[in-house]
Amino acid sequence: MANLKDIRNRISSTISTQQITKAMKLVSATKLKRAQDAITRMRPYSEKLQGILANLSDSVDDEKLGKYFADSEAKNVLLVVITSDRGLCGGFNANIVKKIKSLAQGKYKDQNDSGNLNMLVLGKKSMDYLKTTTYNVDQNHMSIFQDLNADNAFVIAQAIVDSYLNGTYDKIEIVYNQFVNAATQNLVNENYLPIIMAKMDSDVSKTAEDAKNDYLFEPNKVDILEELIPRSLKTQLYKAMLDSFASEHGARMVAMDGATENAGELIKGLKVKYNKARQAAITNEISEIVGGAAALEA
Repeated sequence: MANLKDIRNRISSTISTQQITKAMKLVSATKLKRAQDAITRMRPYSEKLQGILANLSDSVDDEKLGKYFADSEAKNVLLVVITSDRGLCGGFNANIVKKIKSLAQGKYKDQNDSGNLNMLVLGKKSMDYLKTTTYNVDQNHMSIFQDLNADNAFVIAQAIVDSYLNGTYDKIEIVYNQFVNAATQNLVNENYLPIIMAKMDSDVSKTAEDAKNDYLFEPNKVDILEELIPRSLKTQLYKAMLDSFASEHGARMVAMDGATENAGELIKGLKVKYNKARQAAITNEISEIVGGAAALEA
């Protein structure tokens, strides 16, 4: 049995750890509120933009716009991997890593084997895994979450869109955690480019109904779409970042809450163990005193 000093040290260190995890939970809860407000405000705008885009694109056949919808063979693929900068958030980052590994070894195995699978990381934690692999990784923007705002996100999105339009990539997908609530995040593997209208129609509930209406547009549909498509793509990437950011704090809050409770249970167990050890030590001392007194009387 461990001595009293060792048990006291373990209790003290566990209490310190519990205080840290409790503080981290409170910090994440505060940040989660702001992040949740941001993604809640962004979603209606993004969904409406997608709906307008679907409505317009359904009736436009223009060579200049066709480059955004061209569904050619995916020879060169880019995965935009969105993780966090920090850990201690449960399986938040591990789930992303498992997904990109699954894509690299499954859906895009041929591209990966030929060296045509590339990954753009947003968030530092993904590099902990990717730096040990042979994947082609672009880490120029992995610190985006240190200053996450629309302007910075739009710059990255524009660079991604340009790489698609100039033929560097034939297909681009985003892998991230979508925020549902503080305790739930959905792992999403979302198509980015080329734009798939069939999927867009299913995602936007009122698109089919709106498409039946005949509107007059000023300027014409092509000019509107030339402006709207890049804006929609930028908004889509920024929304994914906001989703991931809110999901991170939700996952960390839940993880730290669980760690705090586990520390409390561990402290209770250690205190019981300490009391038993202390009782055993007292009993042993009493036995020695009684034994010594008996020896003197004899």
